[in-house]
Amino acid sequence: MFSHIKEDISVVFERDPAARTRWEILTTYPGVHALLIHRLSHWIWQHRFYWIARLCSHIARWLTGIEIHPGAVIGRRVFIDHGMGVVIGETAVIGNDCTLYHGVTLGGTSWNKGKRHPTLLEGVVIGAGAKVLGPITIGTKAKIGSNAVVVKDVPDEATAVGIPARIVDQDKNRQQDSMAEKIGFSAYAVSDNMNDPMTKVVHTLLAHIERQDAQLQEVMQQLAKLGADVETDAEVGQAFDLNYINKIVD
Repeated sequence: MFSHIKEDISVVFERDPAARTRWEILTTYPGVHALLIHRLSHWIWQHRFYWIARLCSHIARWLTGIEIHPGAVIGRRVFIDHGMGVVIGETAVIGNDCTLYHGVTLGGTSWNKGKRHPTLLEGVVIGAGAKVLGPITIGTKAKIGSNAVVVKDVPDEATAVGIPARIVDQDKNRQQDSMAEKIGFSAYAVSDNMNDPMTKVVHTLLAHIERQDAQLQEVMQQLAKLGADVETDAEVGQAFDLNYINKIVD
């Protein structure tokens, strides 16, 4: 029990740069308080004193704003940051080293008995306001974006965003970032999954330029085989792409 408490406190230093002292964490972090009370209520629940266990969890909810059913299974070094509005259902399972932010719901999608809440494997990170619903599994070190609604399994090390959540194509994003750097465009804080119309236009242009660049490279290779000087052609193509983007964005 005491080893769990030490781990719960130590992990805050790793994941919250605002933490200063152990005393501060122990006395002012509601996520830590909720986990400490849950470990007690879960132990009582396992010994079939259900009403007392529920009373403990209810008190924790009143004190911290975090509702954890005493039947939920929570691993070691779990960090609930801020915590207000977090809801964790009865059959939820949270693996070691997971991180939940405020407003997260691990809920069910039916009133049937049995397993009806999510299972989070080790190292999962769930962003603020996300809803993970049903008896699904979130893979090891997966990430759920803020405000996402997840109703299907998420593979290991994948990132899910949106409503309903979909898996982000990491390779595609890396290609677009590479193309943005190549043409001198800064894509900082611009995600392909944002709903901003200008953002969607920019990423559509990046995808279009990427296809054009691939076609141009193929043409250049063919011209090089015929002995043509293709360096100037590449510079013209790149200048055209930049002018095209500037015209659309302006």
